[in-house]
Amino acid sequence: MASVARNTENAFRRPPRDLPTLPAIFGGRGESAGAVAVVKRAALVAGGIVGGLGLAGAATFVYANQIELKAFRLKRVRVPALPAGHRPLRILHVSDFHMTRSQRKKQRWVAGLDALEPDLVVNTGDNLGGADAVPAVLTALGPLLNRPGVFVFGTNDYFGPKPVNPFRYLTGKKRRPSAEKLPWEGMRAAFIERGWSDATHRRLEFVAGGVRLAVTGVDDPHHGLDDYDSVAGAPNADADLAIGLSHSPEPRVLDRFADDGYDLVLSGHTHGGQVCLPFERAIVTNCGIDRARASGLSRWTERMWLHVSNGLGTSPYAPVRLFCPPSATLIEVVARES
Repeated sequence: MASVARNTENAFRRPPRDLPTLPAIFGGRGESAGAVAVVKRAALVAGGIVGGLGLAGAATFVYANQIELKAFRLKRVRVPALPAGHRPLRILHVSDFHMTRSQRKKQRWVAGLDALEPDLVVNTGDNLGGADAVPAVLTALGPLLNRPGVFVFGTNDYFGPKPVNPFRYLTGKKRRPSAEKLPWEGMRAAFIERGWSDATHRRLEFVAGGVRLAVTGVDDPHHGLDDYDSVAGAPNADADLAIGLSHSPEPRVLDRFADDGYDLVLSGHTHGGQVCLPFERAIVTNCGIDRARASGLSRWTERMWLHVSNGLGTSPYAPVRLFCPPSATLIEVVARES
């Protein structure tokens, strides 16, 4: 029995004859060190990939935050919406400054747009990036306030920015405004004192650049502040051009403008998607319109054109732009083809 026990014990101590040992797996005696080296190399490669991805992510953030965010540019579009034979009207459309006191480069760039000598300046809101930003906005718009201008506000003119989960923006879910009230009344008073007109829930008629204009605006529909019924109805038939203003290009408001016979609606709000795929292809619009209309000029109906500015700023808590540089637009409205 003792002999049987010893044989059984020895059987458990030595490897079975039909199973190779570790050296054999890697080619034979003395090659276990090579196996360890292979494992080490694999670990180094994996670590390099992870590290490379981390560096790429960091580099992308630096580019989006330090370069593209400040790469302001001017876009130019042409809209055939005036009566045949009429001279062109040059409209400068600005939106979504989200201005802060420290953004002096942006202030200088916006002020320099006065050299374009627009016939009309249209501001579609979200000017403020903080409670102390009104002087910075007025500095930026300074020379442009000497020209004919109209404006509507967005929610971020009324309520201050707040920290948000950046990934929630990509879900397209509506975010509630903060409880911080901004000094929009003082900014509005300064705009009006300099000669601009508040189009919010008003029907305006005036001449700019030799063009008879009918301009109507609504308050920000993204948060239900609009009251289109208060301004509903066809624009004055004697107007050469009828323009609608809405900070956010919500389809229900655009449809009302179109049904009433407006020629052109100007909006902002979307930031063009802000973080986009190459060639400014928006991932989200942060409102009801489709991604193809997140920025730029498009037809809403056969008659009515829509221009959405991708804006000149971002929330201070999401200071990045990718494949979507900030911009203003010079719109040249020309005569329709006969």
